[in-house]
Amino acid sequence: MDGKILFLDLDGTLLNDRKEITPVNAAALEGALARGHRVVITTGRPLKSAIQQAEKLGLTGEGCYLIAYNGAVVYDTCRREQIFCRALPRETVAEVFDEANRRGIHVQTYDTWDVLVEARNDNESVRRYCGRIGMDFRVIGDVHRDLTEDPVKALLIDFDHKEPLEEIYDWLRARMAGRVDVFFSCEQYLEVVPVGMNKGTAVADMCRRLGVDIAASVAVGDAENDISMIEASGTGVAMANGIPEIKAAADYVTARDNNHDAIAEVIERFLP
Repeated sequence: MDGKILFLDLDGTLLNDRKEITPVNAAALEGALARGHRVVITTGRPLKSAIQQAEKLGLTGEGCYLIAYNGAVVYDTCRREQIFCRALPRETVAEVFDEANRRGIHVQTYDTWDVLVEARNDNESVRRYCGRIGMDFRVIGDVHRDLTEDPVKALLIDFDHKEPLEEIYDWLRARMAGRVDVFFSCEQYLEVVPVGMNKGTAVADMCRRLGVDIAASVAVGDAENDISMIEASGTGVAMANGIPEIKAAADYVTARDNNHDAIAEVIERFLP
């Protein structure tokens, strides 16, 4: 297959601080697609939110795909079909909920279209989260008995203090090693996903599926959960507004940030 494949994180990367795409970035993406390149939204967001964002951005034509839940779901936005999904066992999610509840940390999971929280959870946190990503939430009684399908991830949130998340991060890595992967997608969000599922493995898998040499892939991100795809891709690009760790892992750091057309800069440089 001719052309390159561009993997783009959403928040802090393709989207500016107002959760919008700049006109310059939009035009650059349209040009890249017209030249035969592929564009893959690659996000930690749930599938529903990622689809809504792809539609809002106009990334639903031929050559457009998305990776949601940090790699656990792959979706063809042109054909509107799910290509791949890997979930967490319900009993594993319930164990995460039990420990988070014991520590007083907000925790949530997902079904196909909604965020799920237990009745005892902090609904203010989930309302704030859903307001950010444009989704609804549903209250269930208890994850031990009320989950009807294996979820693709759990998410722990603390909007005010990172220390409680750091402490449970250590506990999860020690207690659930080999069963889950755990990482921060931003200062407030701690992700718990199926082991081996991350943006890096998703990048490699997507290149295989589309018949694109991974050397012809370009990945752009700003946060900890983007590091794996920065390292896995042919060309890893860190945003100027990215964390120091991702800049250290990248082949290139943009001169512009997410508010000033950085994606157009990347396309001009790597996908002419």
